[in-house]
Amino acid sequence: MNTPILRTPRLTLSAPTAGDAPAITDACQDPEIPRWTPLPSPYTAEHAAAFIDEAQARAAADTGYEWAIRTAPDDETAPLVGMISLTRRGPGTAEIGFWIRGDQRGNGYLTEAARAVIDHGFEPSGLGLDRLEWNAAVGNIASARAARALGFRFEGVRRGAFVTTSGGRTDGWSAGRLFTDSPAPVAWTVLG
Repeated sequence: MNTPILRTPRLTLSAPTAGDAPAITDACQDPEIPRWTPLPSPYTAEHAAAFIDEAQARAAADTGYEWAIRTAPDDETAPLVGMISLTRRGPGTAEIGFWIRGDQRGNGYLTEAARAVIDHGFEPSGLGLDRLEWNAAVGNIASARAARALGFRFEGVRRGAFVTTSGGRTDGWSAGRLFTDSPAPVAWTVLG
């Protein structure tokens, strides 16, 4: 299966290609990305090329999908500003993951892209999922705020459940959203 192209009023979401490797490499130099993710640091062009190859293999095996977030509604080759993914975690379940370039944060691109990915995940004609999960290292407030804005419900802290490049194994926040849940944000105790 190929990664489907998704469109929003401002964005095109499409599979990353070899031509995206320089932009991915450049974006992953932002210290906030390895701070909160397990991406290698320093991140090299070889890492980006391997990531793109792995993304194609996961899509072909129907185990996960990676989308480059591009700031052009009708251009699958526009420069990317971030990445977003769905990774299957079990029957009817997938985990969402994302990052945005440091210079593109605050423009609403992530929530716009995530809504399209979530809709595709839940749609019977898309992936037909029943549940989406979000996980992040404890303290990743920006990611938690995005997940809450997308209608995820905070489910707790999992001890030693998350690995970051900069900090090794750490506690992780977990949240979920069911197909039947309202997409409206709800209170999260960890965000006040």
